[in-house]
Amino acid sequence: VYLLGKYAQAKIQELQEREAVEYISQARRQLHFESNQRTCNMTVLSMLPTLREAIMHHLHSESLTALLKSKPANKVEIWEDLKIISFTRSIVAVYSACMLVVLLRVQLNIIGGYLYLDNSVTKNGTTPLAPPEVQQQYLSSIQHLLGDGLIALITVVKKAVQEVVGPVSLKQGLSLQELEQHVVRVRQLVEDRCVSYNRRPLSWYMMPDEENTLAAQASGLTGNDITTIKLLNETRDMLDSPDFNTVLNTCLSRGFSRFLDNIAEFFQPSQGDSTHCSSPDGLSHVSLPLAKIIPIANGQIHSICSEIPSHFVQDLLMIDQVKEFAANVYETFSSHCDLHK
Repeated sequence: VYLLGKYAQAKIQELQEREAVEYISQARRQLHFESNQRTCNMTVLSMLPTLREAIMHHLHSESLTALLKSKPANKVEIWEDLKIISFTRSIVAVYSACMLVVLLRVQLNIIGGYLYLDNSVTKNGTTPLAPPEVQQQYLSSIQHLLGDGLIALITVVKKAVQEVVGPVSLKQGLSLQELEQHVVRVRQLVEDRCVSYNRRPLSWYMMPDEENTLAAQASGLTGNDITTIKLLNETRDMLDSPDFNTVLNTCLSRGFSRFLDNIAEFFQPSQGDSTHCSSPDGLSHVSLPLAKIIPIANGQIHSICSEIPSHFVQDLLMIDQVKEFAANVYETFSSHCDLHK
């Protein structure tokens, strides 16, 4: 009995020590995860001005507004061009800002998982899973969303805007509800075309199917190149997942809702109609000529792609599904050592 008692005591102590080690490990991982999410948020905010400049470079409405001030003979024609560019750049800004938020969440949590394992494993002298060169090479893939991916997205959105908003007269009055219907229709065209052109809706704009570009030069690949290709392929797997598309769609719904809320601030009832203001449908009676909505839509890019946390960006960063998805990605890449062998 004495020996059994001592054995039981030893086992209980061993169990308690194991639980303590596990608890400390979990606490360290949680702290690292939370720090990683703050890095994600700061990275998103720091990249928004670059995204804004890129969109405005390709959809430069300011030159058209300057032309209008000189009262040219082809004024209507310029207004028609401005109509298409204004709506295209606002809708592209919503899409690309949402993509930036979700893609960086995936990339930085994959890297975060690798770094957590490196910090707990490399002390034993093993090779780092994500050396600095690999991190840099991997994270530079975000340039696709700011370059070729953005140009392709602009092309598709512009075509949809021409189809939906193009036929609407500049003098035609639109209510918020009608404006929302137009935006919904543009989204349908954009997303349906993505499905018909690619296996993965919307995800090509974030990351191209180019795993073979480096693989083609296999003879000259370094160990870091192979690790980067592995990371990029793991990212593509994430972009292919139903969870990723659910999270991206949640972001897009919130983003377009906030975009319309921002525009709604400019729809004010006339003084004789002020009784409707207090009711939820108060603005449903208000309509503005399309020519007056164009400059409002045109200016939305400054709110959508603002490095100072605006309501738009904060809304996206605070979405619960985004946080949960980020936690799942981090958990996957920081827990299972077998995954990285």
